[in-house]
Amino acid sequence: MIYLVEDDAGIRELVLYALNNSGFSAQGFETPSAFWQGLAKQKPRMILLDIMLPEEDGLQILRKLRADPATRRTPVIMLTAKGSEYDKVLGLEAGADDYIPKPFGMMELIARVKALLRRTDDREEPVDRYTAGPLEVCPDRHSVTVDGQPVTLTLKEFELLVTLLKNRGMVLTRDQLLNQIWGYSFDGENRTVDVHIRTLRQKLGAAGDLIETVRGVGYKIGGNVR
Repeated sequence: MIYLVEDDAGIRELVLYALNNSGFSAQGFETPSAFWQGLAKQKPRMILLDIMLPEEDGLQILRKLRADPATRRTPVIMLTAKGSEYDKVLGLEAGADDYIPKPFGMMELIARVKALLRRTDDREEPVDRYTAGPLEVCPDRHSVTVDGQPVTLTLKEFELLVTLLKNRGMVLTRDQLLNQIWGYSFDGENRTVDVHIRTLRQKLGAAGDLIETVRGVGYKIGGNVR
């Protein structure tokens, strides 16, 4: 199901006709309130969202969608008469996956919808929690517990732990960890990863042994992780 939020009846009917005749199931909403009611009943595969709407604008709706774990990863294409670079940047920074200024052709719209679905259908589903022995990590809540007791980590320590858990069983080099978490490459002398691994192990206590050092290569999470 694809949802379209568009207050212009002519555009709404045209887009819905094009989608439904291209093999998609699509439903249109004239107002944000109607859209929220529809969303409460069924989560769509994609949302086409106009910016200039009554009640609340499309950017406000987009921010709410991205703040909700249930719709955080739902693909969103902005459809708007605002075609300036500044408006496009605002939409993309707010979390839009694509942006099509009006007027647009139906063939282009359908092509963009198909292209975005190809990209997003392959997204890995988010994991609610990782557990390994006494360790439990909930990425969305940014929480870590060992034997049921909360553990306080810095942002980088938390990102490091989650990265290792996501790649459980795989050895990650220092260079890979630096690139993924800190955004720069290993220069042979940088001890950032080693220092964070050491403090992470200390804070995790008994669960710290789950982080294994592979000499001359890097680190991995061992144990029964799920």
